Amino acid sequence: MNIQAILKELNKFAISSRELDIEETERVELLRQVADYTSTFIVGLNKVKGFSQNEVGDLSIKNGKHSLHQLLSQYQAEVAENGINAASPKHLGYIPGGGVFASALADFIVAVTNPFSSAYYASPGAAAMENEVVKWLKSVFLFPDSAVGCLTSGGSVSTLIALTAARDKFKIKNDKIFSSVVYLSQQVHHSTQKALRIIGLEDVIVRYVPIDEQHRIVPGALNEQIEKDTADGLNPFLIIATAGTTDTGTVDPLHDIADVAMNHKLWFHVDAAYGGFFILTSKKDLFKGIERTDSLIIDPHKSLFLPYGVGAVLVKDSDAVLHSHYYTANYMQDGHNEELLKSPANISPELTKHFRGFRVWLPLQLHGIEPFISCLEEKLLLVQYFRLKLSEMGFCVGPEPDLSVSYFWYPFSSNPDEKNRQLMDEIHKDGSVFLSSSVIDGRFVIRIAILAFRTKKETVDEAVEMIERCLKNCLFESLPPQ
Repeated sequence: MNIQAILKELNKFAISSRELDIEETERVELLRQVADYTSTFIVGLNKVKGFSQNEVGDLSIKNGKHSLHQLLSQYQAEVAENGINAASPKHLGYIPGGGVFASALADFIVAVTNPFSSAYYASPGAAAMENEVVKWLKSVFLFPDSAVGCLTSGGSVSTLIALTAARDKFKIKNDKIFSSVVYLSQQVHHSTQKALRIIGLEDVIVRYVPIDEQHRIVPGALNEQIEKDTADGLNPFLIIATAGTTDTGTVDPLHDIADVAMNHKLWFHVDAAYGGFFILTSKKDLFKGIERTDSLIIDPHKSLFLPYGVGAVLVKDSDAVLHSHYYTANYMQDGHNEELLKSPANISPELTKHFRGFRVWLPLQLHGIEPFISCLEEKLLLVQYFRLKLSEMGFCVGPEPDLSVSYFWYPFSSNPDEKNRQLMDEIHKDGSVFLSSSVIDGRFVIRIAILAFRTKKETVDEAVEMIERCLKNCLFESLPPQ
């Protein structure tokens, strides 16, 4: 093809490709439609159900053009109004995410400006902003300045980074895997076992340490098990505790477990993905000892109320993290001589990634920290209020929760598990407020997790009314035929 033919083809393709760079007048109109949609969505959150289950319509991608108005209507029907309404105050199941509006604005700006935040050389400001967020997290959890960390997609990737560092610090590889021991409780989040498998430690020995009536690890039992395993010629190397379990909202006795880890020279990791930011509240004493851990994970998209997609990991041993994650390549040589720890990519499996720092930094700078603390204190009170209301209705409630997760069941005289499952089904069919279930101590229970920043007393009252309504249906159906 000669140059004239190339120019002719370029002119042809330029007309079509230019559509992707939208003109200003059209951008303004599209932004107006998006602003109208999001405002209508937020205003209506208190009026719609927390959970709906509908068949998904046709979302296939075809080679055709549609108006933004059409596409937003389709999104509302097929996505926003289907399943769990995760932005709703009525999401009280699992561990609710957040959706603080300032973070949405940050994500929009980030998507438009599109900085490459993984490498300091490529975007010094973006990398520095992520590092400032990590620095703030270190101050919250009293980690030393020498600790390292990065922002991740969530607790699962954070756990991968932390446990990989522990693996490499203790050189757990080859035949050593089969004699190495990890200690955790039955209440640990499943992402822990998943991470062990992904990083090649599926065949380590996993010890489930006894827990007490409050579902907390018993430090004495942990110590005894480590001593026994050591005497038997095994290789204990890792203890995993939780600061806010998913099922029960429990905080393990971190200070006492840190003593055990220190005495036996083991790596101590804490999963604070859900509960970590409660350290800023009246519950801060529960977190004593968290500053003594070797690694820590925390999810700002949980107890800092940010949208899904931002977790964090802190690790004290920077050498272990760099050993696991630092690599370079010829095409990256322009940035090779920068300080290693300035670039998030060097302490994470991700190279190209979303610039998550701004979605954390902007809300904290815009609002300050006090409104976030107030929201957390409010959730602690709301779970106490809920438990009192349920007790008045004759429900059994689990032990006093450390944080904002609790569970309950109705004491049916016969087949209680089956009938509580029936009650759970009724609650899901009703859908006014979304709750979830679990099995704790062999009993089927219904969980409530109060964490969404929009959840208020009125939401909890609506949940109580829904439970009472659904219970009446179950009691009626359980009566013997006349």
